[in-house]
Amino acid sequence: MEQSEPISSDLTVNMERIKEIFCDTNDLVMRQLTIRQTTEQAALIYIDGLTDGTAINSDVLRPLQLEPGGGKPGDELMMTVGQIIEESDWYKIEIAILHGKSILFVNGRDTAYVLGTSGWPQRAIEDPQMETSLKGAHQGFLETSGQNIAMIRRYIPNRELKMKRLIVGQRGQTSVTIMYLEDVMNPRLLNALKERIEKIDVDVILNTGELAELIEDNPYSLFPQFVLTERPDSAASQILQGRCVVVVDRSPSVLVAPVSFFSYFQSIDDYSTRWSIATFLRLLRMFAFITAAFLPAFYIAVVSFHIEIIPMKLLLTLGESRGQVPFPPFVEAILMEITLEMLREAGVRLPAPVGQTVGIVGGIVLGQAVVQAGLISNVMVIVVAFTAISSFILPNYDMVAAVRLIRFLLMILSSLFGFVGIIIGLMTMIAHLLTLKSLGMPYGSPLAPVRFSDWKDTLIRAPLWLMEKRPKNSLPLQEKRQTNNRKED
Repeated sequence: MEQSEPISSDLTVNMERIKEIFCDTNDLVMRQLTIRQTTEQAALIYIDGLTDGTAINSDVLRPLQLEPGGGKPGDELMMTVGQIIEESDWYKIEIAILHGKSILFVNGRDTAYVLGTSGWPQRAIEDPQMETSLKGAHQGFLETSGQNIAMIRRYIPNRELKMKRLIVGQRGQTSVTIMYLEDVMNPRLLNALKERIEKIDVDVILNTGELAELIEDNPYSLFPQFVLTERPDSAASQILQGRCVVVVDRSPSVLVAPVSFFSYFQSIDDYSTRWSIATFLRLLRMFAFITAAFLPAFYIAVVSFHIEIIPMKLLLTLGESRGQVPFPPFVEAILMEITLEMLREAGVRLPAPVGQTVGIVGGIVLGQAVVQAGLISNVMVIVVAFTAISSFILPNYDMVAAVRLIRFLLMILSSLFGFVGIIIGLMTMIAHLLTLKSLGMPYGSPLAPVRFSDWKDTLIRAPLWLMEKRPKNSLPLQEKRQTNNRKED
């Protein structure tokens, strides 16, 4: 924090200081005017592009220059702008200008007026890009924290919805807002999160992903420890379950804490479809996770070490397919997986129509070409394609990224030790998940530790009327969420 320095009551001195602070700042506007009401000389300072021009003209300049006279110097100024704060510290005035506010200096007054005229460029509310929904709302977060907070508040119009605002960054101060239900959120977890954010010492936080990496429990783990969502309805649902949401200014996603491993297999659509369908989809996602992580390693282990477990007819087909392939199964799998990752990244980086064409055409052409060239077997193409489809089923991008890395580690182990390597990798992963924490809470809950009451909303999605209590992983102050609305009198 910079040392406090008061402003001068002399308008000329203040103008010179502004020119000194914002040297070579071509978009700085310094508008000198005479206040008609008090006949005082004044200057309005703001950065063009970060302010709302309509608000400046109609709510600041028009009242100051058109309000009838008759007053005397020192009288209260007539302005219709919503937020007016008197400030005398140069450092705070500098920060206010950089955040899109306008500053009004009046000759003879030792305080300046900070006017809430922020109005930087922003896009319209659109469908979330990563978390599409069939039955949920079609609204996604924006890059403005004020609008993101307002969208969450629309879902929870309750006085218990509280906010704690923190400032992170030395050069570019970023507003970080923690939202929670005061009568539900555990204060110990709230204070732990607040302390971690307050300890951050960086130049600037540009997005929510950077914040998550700086405050997570185990930065070396492949698994994400916070859920990032771009859906207001999903964020509101997490708050109602006793968790907190962190809104980072200039980022179109928010952070949810604490979470468990099973949080990454849940979708907001699960609560707007019938419970039986939602349960099937969750089990399908878990099966897809296992398939995406273990299927290539299983293929390598079977072909390299345990060929005796393959039925004879399938063995003959497999032998015919691999007869002309010059590479061992591990090299074959690595080549195909790296090719798949390259196609995936190419599709993401290119414009949407071109990216889809590259992904489809590239996959078909390359797959057919490498098989005809005898470099890859037909079975390997099927394994890689099934693995890719399984990874697309997972609803959370961060978990998908973790699975992609785990897959390569398991492939290496299976190429060295066969099924023993896969078992070693599986046991290591389970042990890591059991020791991992999210904001100090067990990552494996409700399976480790066992909490049977929370099983209603993990691998399965029980009927809504049976979920009477909030998840215990967040240690809510109020466990009761609702009554059993199906109980008969």
